[in-house]
Amino acid sequence: MPMSVSMPLGGVQVGTFDSYQQAQAAVDHLSDEKFPVENVTIIGSDLRMVERVTGRLTWGRAIGAGAASGAWWGLFVGLLLGIFAPSGTSWISSVLTGLLIGLLFGALFGAMGYAATRGQRDFTSVSQVVASRYEVVCAPPQAEQARAILARWSLRH
Repeated sequence: MPMSVSMPLGGVQVGTFDSYQQAQAAVDHLSDEKFPVENVTIIGSDLRMVERVTGRLTWGRAIGAGAASGAWWGLFVGLLLGIFAPSGTSWISSVLTGLLIGLLFGALFGAMGYAATRGQRDFTSVSQVVASRYEVVCAPPQAEQARAILARWSLRH
């Protein structure tokens, strides 16, 4: 089943912007002016994927990240189990046990995940899809009104 995005059929371009933030600000301004923004769509064009490398991935870093993630999950499970503890001492031991088991399993899974890559990807990164331009389009009956509002707005900015 194909995905669909609600977009005005035969939408008319009412503005073009270099960044998503600018397009978003334009639509926000239309909303502030009580324009029916449910007739507006922001379309990003010329998409590209940008991957920013954040560092080198080593055994120590992979195991450490796994251990930290596992420790958080273990702490969460320990706190949940601690709810049913009959005394304060039992509660503390439940939380610490969950924390330690989570830390160990997280470190183990971090090491296994790093070993599975076999050195094919020894770096960490953050990816995002960005567009080179953003068009604000509007349903034809309201397009002229939207253009007029955005023209007055662009004169002030």
